[in-house]
Amino acid sequence: MRYHTFLIKYGEIGIKGKNRYLFEDALVRQVRFALKDVEGEFEVHKSQARIYVDCGEDYDYEDVIGNLKRVFGIVGICPVVRMEDRGFEQLKKDVVAYMDEAYPDKHLTFKVESRRARKSYPKNSMEINCDLGEAILDAFPETRVDVHHPDVMLNVEIRNEIYVYSQIIPGAGGMPVGTNGKAMLLLSGGIDSPVAGYMISKRGVGIEATYFHAPPYTSERAKQKVVDLARIVSRYAGPIRLHVVNFTDIQLYIYDQCPHDELTIIMRRYMMRIAEYFAKKDGCLGLITGESIGQVASQTMQSLAATNDVCTVPVYRPVIGYDKQEIVNIAEKIGTYETSIQPYEDCCTIFVAKHPVTKPSVEVIRRSEEKLKEKIDELFDRAVDTAEIIEVK
Repeated sequence: MRYHTFLIKYGEIGIKGKNRYLFEDALVRQVRFALKDVEGEFEVHKSQARIYVDCGEDYDYEDVIGNLKRVFGIVGICPVVRMEDRGFEQLKKDVVAYMDEAYPDKHLTFKVESRRARKSYPKNSMEINCDLGEAILDAFPETRVDVHHPDVMLNVEIRNEIYVYSQIIPGAGGMPVGTNGKAMLLLSGGIDSPVAGYMISKRGVGIEATYFHAPPYTSERAKQKVVDLARIVSRYAGPIRLHVVNFTDIQLYIYDQCPHDELTIIMRRYMMRIAEYFAKKDGCLGLITGESIGQVASQTMQSLAATNDVCTVPVYRPVIGYDKQEIVNIAEKIGTYETSIQPYEDCCTIFVAKHPVTKPSVEVIRRSEEKLKEKIDELFDRAVDTAEIIEVK
């Protein structure tokens, strides 16, 4: 069956009151962006609290659906057949033909649900429902009507043309990206941080990212792995500005000057400082990490408090209460898992202490950082000044 239009259903946007149009406009922009590289011509527009994608003659149905399913803010995608209004008798024939083509096995229950956007139509909604239902029953005696739990909900919208659809393909949900500001993601090559970026993006937050590279201890392939992860997340979040920071000199200096059981916490604190520097520079309203309570030594409650201590912007941890398998399940769903498990080390795993402190005291960590005073500011400035910026799409 050839579909002429896709009706886009949204969820939370519908309760935004007088500001709803702002969210609708953002969703229209995101839909246009999602379809810009899909072969075919598409017109995305709003009409009477609905969003529609009208399609040209030639387009790839699977590509359109695949791209729309990654747009945050969409809860359902309805493939629509548009029919000319040639009178009600012709509409009955067209609807019967639609059911015949869409459902080869007629042993099903159905319900007709009509909506008159054009109030001048000679029949009201109840009459349309009854008469179309009768036509379907006459054409296919093996079908039955079930108004409570039908197998098929046949929707008929009376507009300048008549829109008919019966399928709702689930969307990504959430809010359109960009409607809730922007935040900076600390992106590693692991499983958790790409999932965290995806989850925050789902709430309408645009994201940038910072990755800490440690050559020669980490390879160019480890860096490429992170770029690949950012590219996968960008399918949902839109373009991502990735800051690649050479962190080697800072790590070696911390390794030489500070107690080894505190290495992970102190390195993490400097990562947060650098990420916050870029966040403030680029207008981000917070940091995002993939930390989950108790997963590793640097993610105990005390460790998280120690890393929070250096931040002056909010730190968002969307997977904070998830166990590892729950995070893995999301990573598999969004397509980052297979990339994340590639065996390329990041800078955190290279310099990890054999026996890291699990309950650090903020006061003790601050005293240990006093040992870095001689060179740390110079190394910090060099790291941010030499950071590589990669625009990931």
